[in-house]
Amino acid sequence: MHNWSWNIENEEYLKKTIQRCKEQKILLPKFSQLKNPNTIPESIQSKLVKVGMEETNPLNLFRINWRNDIKTGKPGGINFFEVPREITGIKARVIGLVGKHFPTGAHKVGATYGCLAPYLVTGRFNPEYHKAVWPSTGNYCRGGAFNSVLLSVHAVAILPEEMSRERFEWLKEMGAEIYATHGCESNVKEIYDKCHELEAQSDEYLVFNQFDQFGNPIWHYEVTGYTLEQLFDQVKGKDSRFSGYISATGSAGTIGAGDYLRTKFPHVKVIASEALQCPTLLMNGFGGHRIEGIGDKHIPWIHNVKNTDCVSAIDDEDTLRLLRLFNDPSGKEWLIKQGVKAEEVEQLNVLGISSICNMLSAIKLAKYYEMNDNDIIFTIFTDSVDMYGSRLDEMNLEFGKYDQQQAHIDWSSVIKHQGIDYFKELSYTDKKAIHNLKYFTWVEQQGKSVEELNAQWYDENYWTERFSVTSEWDELIDNFNKQVGLKIG
Repeated sequence: MHNWSWNIENEEYLKKTIQRCKEQKILLPKFSQLKNPNTIPESIQSKLVKVGMEETNPLNLFRINWRNDIKTGKPGGINFFEVPREITGIKARVIGLVGKHFPTGAHKVGATYGCLAPYLVTGRFNPEYHKAVWPSTGNYCRGGAFNSVLLSVHAVAILPEEMSRERFEWLKEMGAEIYATHGCESNVKEIYDKCHELEAQSDEYLVFNQFDQFGNPIWHYEVTGYTLEQLFDQVKGKDSRFSGYISATGSAGTIGAGDYLRTKFPHVKVIASEALQCPTLLMNGFGGHRIEGIGDKHIPWIHNVKNTDCVSAIDDEDTLRLLRLFNDPSGKEWLIKQGVKAEEVEQLNVLGISSICNMLSAIKLAKYYEMNDNDIIFTIFTDSVDMYGSRLDEMNLEFGKYDQQQAHIDWSSVIKHQGIDYFKELSYTDKKAIHNLKYFTWVEQQGKSVEELNAQWYDENYWTERFSVTSEWDELIDNFNKQVGLKIG
């Protein structure tokens, strides 16, 4: 299990990738640059001023970070939003990193880069032959398709058929080959089955499976974790504590930032947030739900369960009611009357459905541990309402026009009365029981070894080895860029 290193695997593939990057004028950003965008060369920063955030321009690879200044186009301050206490109703502060300002409008593009970049610089991917397959419950395949377009690589997006219309329309515009599998975000096995079907057809399909690719949590460990540490230093008061980190589990990439945070704030509570309609971690449950982007019914291979302190399950109905409250004009007007500043109300659109789920889990966490003014809970606002306009239209058709009476009902019943039900503090044996669920998906179905499954639990070096690889990757990226030989000045 040791010496988890990345060597050049295929020199011919590597040469072809270098040639493709020369043709497309692509330089690959180092992980250290995405972690601290101020280290990106000024020659690149100055060019970003003229590049739109959604353009399929290779320079946008350098925007795969949490610090994009939407006014100047250059790296700037950390993109975050603190949910007003007038909304949360708790003493603890709730602050989320904002994913809206990534290329594609969601932070998942970071996970796709974390998976793809190591393959490019080690000759594991042939851009002239391979089709890049991005199995997803929503935003991951968006990020994968975006990166594929930059490389002029054929992208294959696999996602459940019940995902929002906006996702499918965007993927079609990107020219992706799209497969809509049966079900909703809970139907992950159907996504795996489609991957196996394509792989059986041809070896040109190369699957970047976010649920078992370590580049996914490694990107978050290195970039998201560090950014949260810096954000705490920026917003903390004299007696502030970094008390909690909330992440919807999904592919278990984002929750990997919690492994980094544990090294800096040993007493932090790392909380896995999931849908009550599919409480896999909470009670080995199953079912369908409407919190888009969270894959369930299994435990991702890349989830270090030992580092998860609690599980919080959120009713999907609550998230959708708040999506309406935060974005309908009547809901926003009601919030302003309750004392929320108008400029803060206008920023609530940075919370998509899973972002609202994370916010509600933060409220549960604060109430469970009776947190006070000195406690700061950090979370991730993965994407924005931009992905869910069709959902708002559907609710208006089903329930009729929204009004301030309904806004009062929604805030009171969903936020004010959010309790500590369906919230579980995990014991050692609880964590091991969750970890053991990996066996049924990954060993029985997906061909992983029992030896590695056990190493994930018992080998003290397993996770630290994987999370310490980025300096090695950065060296490979440096060498790769030198061979591409572009002049940026």
